[in-house]
Amino acid sequence: MAHLSVAKFGGTSVANFDAMTACANIVMADPNTRVVVLSASAGVTNFLVELANGCEKERRDEILAAVRTIQYNIIEKLQQQDEVSAEIDRLLQHIEALAESASLATSAALSDELISHGEMMSTKIFTQLLNERGYPAVWLDVREIVATDNHYGKAAPNDEKTQQQADAILKPLIAEGKIAITQGFIGRDDEGKTTTLGRGGSDYSAALLAEVLNANDVLIWTDVPGIYTTDPRVAPNAKRIDTMSFNEAAEMATFGAKVLHPATLLPAVRSNIPVYVGSSKAPEQGGTWVTRDPQPRPTFRAIALRRNQILLTLSSLSMLHAQGFLANVFAILAKHKISVDVITTSEVSIALTLDKTGSASSGADMLSQALLDELNEYCHVQVEHDLALVAIIGNNLHTQSGVAKQLFQQLEPYNIRLISYGASTNNVCTLVKSSDADDIVRSLHQGLFE
Repeated sequence: MAHLSVAKFGGTSVANFDAMTACANIVMADPNTRVVVLSASAGVTNFLVELANGCEKERRDEILAAVRTIQYNIIEKLQQQDEVSAEIDRLLQHIEALAESASLATSAALSDELISHGEMMSTKIFTQLLNERGYPAVWLDVREIVATDNHYGKAAPNDEKTQQQADAILKPLIAEGKIAITQGFIGRDDEGKTTTLGRGGSDYSAALLAEVLNANDVLIWTDVPGIYTTDPRVAPNAKRIDTMSFNEAAEMATFGAKVLHPATLLPAVRSNIPVYVGSSKAPEQGGTWVTRDPQPRPTFRAIALRRNQILLTLSSLSMLHAQGFLANVFAILAKHKISVDVITTSEVSIALTLDKTGSASSGADMLSQALLDELNEYCHVQVEHDLALVAIIGNNLHTQSGVAKQLFQQLEPYNIRLISYGASTNNVCTLVKSSDADDIVRSLHQGLFE
């Protein structure tokens, strides 16, 4: 079989007619791109999430009007509007009915059904745009392919069933010379209900489809030309990384770099499928290839920043030479569906940051009174806010001499609240005051990369 690429375009890449046209140009210029995965147009998912959480009729009407405007601003520039307008109107009516239901009683299943409509609309419009330009694009409902469990909001794919459905539906379509335009982020459970793979799940969808098709690569088209040594908005001298490993990219994504979703890499790593990250607005600028074993592998690769961190310090003299203390603490956190991120310990205390993305609640309500009450039965609890996590990403950081000295020279002027060093070969994590975070990133970048 010829070279086969799966391309994914994010929300900003399909935000308006000009952005969609740029995406269409990329697809049409690359005969290897046979499957295209789209996110919802920028802003739409946030609106749909608000509807799914339930709101008053006046606000519902405002949101529906805003979503309609985003989609119709694109449709009005198409040559043949009637058919796609009818499709979008039907989807908008469905959104309105689901939003009304959500205002009476919310549920995770209802939320997933409602939120999925953003991708449905963007793909309908994009298919029409390509067809008008004489391109053999076919709209495909990804729920016919991606099978998942019923963990609404963060569903896990059923790999075996997804493979079977891809073999039966998607592969014949590609064999006919068609280009499949489909949705990211969504799937379907065994009962036929719509599920979502979690925020950022469109990247995951693209990698999953690449895996079941045995594709040669996954092309992630976003609004930045590749992955940088750090956020260029924080450190203007950040440089683009031409090639990096799956491990490095996963570490960067985990610690706050928004270019790739960590789960995206799972199917790609499993099947050794290279992932490319480039800009849909400026494809000529090149991008970053993420592969299994790129060369060279420098000691320092990048700096990632994750803001709005919560630090929990749990202290108890009964920890000293005791057994089971940590087990009890983690049992309580697990009971409240809270995932721990970075952790350090001493003889009588444990300090840990909470992982908002891996926990089942938003950051605001993670520390419920019930959780704090339970922890207080075991130990003294101290909570600190206004912190940021700065992660230095690299290779063999725990075995190289002089790494600590290089880092601490740059960190010397600042108060460091917590350090995690040695647990990973690929990162050193420091927890710092939010107000210092940008300065620390710039200082580290200057010392390590400039």
